[in-house]
Amino acid sequence: MAAAPQALVKALAERKDQLRDVEIVQLHTEGVAPYATPDMAGHFRVNALFMGANIRGAVNDGRADFIPVFLSEVPKMFLQGILPLDAVLIQVSPPDRHGFCSLGVSIEATRAATLSAKRVIAQINRHMPRTHGDGVIHVNSLTAVCEHHEPLPEHLPGAPGEVESKIGRFCAELIEDGSTLQMGIGGIPDAVLAALKNHKDLGVHSEMFSDGVIELVEKGIINGSKKRVHPGKLVASFVLGSRRLFDFVDDNPQVAMLDVAYINDAAVIRRNPKVVAINSAIEVDITGQVCADSIGTKMYSGVGGQMDFIRGASLSEGGKPMIALPSVTSRGESRIVPEIKPGGGVVTTRANVHYIITEYGVAYLYGKNLRQRARALINIAHPDHRETLERYAAERFGSHD
Repeated sequence: MAAAPQALVKALAERKDQLRDVEIVQLHTEGVAPYATPDMAGHFRVNALFMGANIRGAVNDGRADFIPVFLSEVPKMFLQGILPLDAVLIQVSPPDRHGFCSLGVSIEATRAATLSAKRVIAQINRHMPRTHGDGVIHVNSLTAVCEHHEPLPEHLPGAPGEVESKIGRFCAELIEDGSTLQMGIGGIPDAVLAALKNHKDLGVHSEMFSDGVIELVEKGIINGSKKRVHPGKLVASFVLGSRRLFDFVDDNPQVAMLDVAYINDAAVIRRNPKVVAINSAIEVDITGQVCADSIGTKMYSGVGGQMDFIRGASLSEGGKPMIALPSVTSRGESRIVPEIKPGGGVVTTRANVHYIITEYGVAYLYGKNLRQRARALINIAHPDHRETLERYAAERFGSHD
């Protein structure tokens, strides 16, 4: 994420003429990915565990590869040698007076990578916050370092639009006081958080959080007082947002940055009461299958932690797993569909789905048969597409009456 070592990445790419058949294993990274450009063929090939905009084109053009995996299991792939690492490139804060650096804003699988790689090469950057938790690494554990100071890539929050605000309000109405929240980044999570200003005693146990939580923490709405696991703390595996967010987590004992194998473990997630997991989707079919990683055969992102938290929230006492998405794409195509596009991936199965939310309302699918699910999902589809969905459902399931 934002901790990708920009200087090391650029320096590696500049050495392309000296290197052949180098495999780059990565999750989503912010910033540059010069090793993934077309002219790097034969020098570097990316093996992506999750993809962002900087390598999406390379994967879909066949110049890079994608590994489907739950985010919670990525550390195991490193530690067990399923994905052996000769070297790991990281970015850390300067060492403290005891010689310890911090992985800062992104622990996720980086900690496991540093423990399993033969060489650990670090960019030391004074702009990297020092965070509490698992992201501590002693300077003596580093094979080589370079000192290069530059601001971290930022993801600046924007004002949610009308659609996102409606979805946010529907989600917020389902969230009870004392809930523990998991949500990501973007217009819908920000809209949900903006709609929680009259709630009480909320907590955070999430693979990541962004700027939207800061105001709720400052107002005491998020205080973690009802959590059973790490009460009083905001618990995450990485953070992504503005400089304000990076300053907020810097040396903040209220924030615990922990390994994603632990954060995203459903057995850990379920121990907190009223876990609310809010995740997104690219499309949802009328039986409740959730496609979140691809658009047909074109890969878009990855499996990530969606199923980790959908399952954990489902098992939590009073938990509510939610999938929230606009009813249509930017081109006006329905995102509630008769069938997922050919080649599209099911990230969350219909057996795991509870709540699907659009700007037209909430469809509660848990315990409902396929015919009932179709009816509930058609009711929250965009009105322009309901007739088409009705015809398909009638042909497939018979009458809804």
